[in-house]
Amino acid sequence: MTASEGATPPAPRSPGPAGGRLPPGLYLVATPIGTADDITLRALDILARADLLAAEDTRRARHLMDIHGIHLAGRRVIPYHDHNGPEQRPHIMARLAEGAAVAYVSDAGTPLIADPGYRLAQEAIAAGHEVIAAPGASAVLVALTVAGLPTDRFLFAGFPPVKEAARARFLAEFATVPATLVFYESPRRSAATLAAMAEAFGPDRPAAFCRELTKKFEEVRRATLGELAQALAGEPDPRGEVVLVVGPPLPRETGPEDLDTALRTALEEMSVKDAARMVAEATGLPRRDVYARALALAGK
Repeated sequence: MTASEGATPPAPRSPGPAGGRLPPGLYLVATPIGTADDITLRALDILARADLLAAEDTRRARHLMDIHGIHLAGRRVIPYHDHNGPEQRPHIMARLAEGAAVAYVSDAGTPLIADPGYRLAQEAIAAGHEVIAAPGASAVLVALTVAGLPTDRFLFAGFPPVKEAARARFLAEFATVPATLVFYESPRRSAATLAAMAEAFGPDRPAAFCRELTKKFEEVRRATLGELAQALAGEPDPRGEVVLVVGPPLPRETGPEDLDTALRTALEEMSVKDAARMVAEATGLPRRDVYARALALAGK
């Protein structure tokens, strides 16, 4: 996490500026995924004024604050992550009950996205406290932006399982989802996961391998799953954070018998309209034609 080259150091920020004290509540503050300048003015203001700061990685949080001239002035930055969440939540909840403004930042990006903040936000909501988002950087959205794949509908699936059999079962669940898919992955497992995706989704599905997004060595490769899997299999493990983006299922040739089978299956659990929509999206056939056939099969 580094400031932009040639940037002028900011003036120091101190808690409690002219805007006064922050209203009580839990503030979920998005932080940069790479370039330190990718943080909002509102996020900096919250970090400067919060009564208590909680961070997945306290060292990174304090380094970010140092870059932007934010002084702690006696405030604490406490760790909150997967391993200590059950022990730390009661302390944070007690401060919220006292009327404190608590800012939570993840390691990088938007809190609660593949991040341990979910339970904290859930308990705060259940206790009646305000939960406020300060939006900003997110690797999911950055990858979708640069992948060159459809963005009108997407599904974020998180990290695939590590073990081969579990990963195969996991990927099979998404093979026919009519949307662009986004996954996080470890760099040392990227080649194996791309190979598994080529098998589960088909080698011709368009995809993007996105690495070190917004950072100095950012890399985006756009190709089919088969081509990406083959390329990475012959290279050393990449370095840095990896996001894999996979395009929606490709339209396939569907004969009348295949269409009727798909519609009959869908009509067992769906309305004519929903069944026609789902089958049309899965096959790439015109929705009007599929709807007409669904009406005929349903006897309407």
